[in-house]
Amino acid sequence: MTRIIITALLVFLITACTTTDPYTGEEKVRKSVKYGAAGAVVCGLIGATRNSKSARNAAAGCAAIGAGVGAYMDHQEKELREELQGTGVQVVRNGDQIQLIMPSNITFNTDEYLIKNEFYATLDSVGKVLYKYKDTHLEVIGHTDSTGNDNYNMTLSQRRANSVAAYLENRGIPGVRLTTIGMGRSQPIASNSTADGRAQNRRVELYITAAPGS
Repeated sequence: MTRIIITALLVFLITACTTTDPYTGEEKVRKSVKYGAAGAVVCGLIGATRNSKSARNAAAGCAAIGAGVGAYMDHQEKELREELQGTGVQVVRNGDQIQLIMPSNITFNTDEYLIKNEFYATLDSVGKVLYKYKDTHLEVIGHTDSTGNDNYNMTLSQRRANSVAAYLENRGIPGVRLTTIGMGRSQPIASNSTADGRAQNRRVELYITAAPGS
């Protein structure tokens, strides 16, 4: 019975708490509500194996934690979208993680790892938001297309990731929040058989996640 009640409450909460996406006009569930409520159900069902009181306590506690992290990432996502609109940087939300995809055509010249001068302003905008939201960890990952050998591409992708991380650090982001990884050509997101596909694969991605304990 407790499981049925908790599930019904979740359905009601998600149905009632919707909002309109300012960019698409689409009506959707607020992320902070969705993740917080989902956490409440999981923890509530665990508590339900003992008694209804522990179920309620677990649900309440997990809802507060989940909603807090979700809301924190909601606000950060909104500010990043506003700052990066029209820059060519993609902002992707996946649960409580935000991903920024930076194609090499706007960040680096071909076969180079020094950041283009015209991309400085965009990275400044990224840095401004990241500096404000301090309770996050940042993973900078470099990728290449399939042109060239594995060792060369691995080195190039690592250097590109390092360049972006170093620039952000110079803009006030503490180095302890930054991790860099070079993936070479191992994770294509498009076909390497076309010029357009290779251009998409040459990229730097920045993954933003809530720091443990935040």
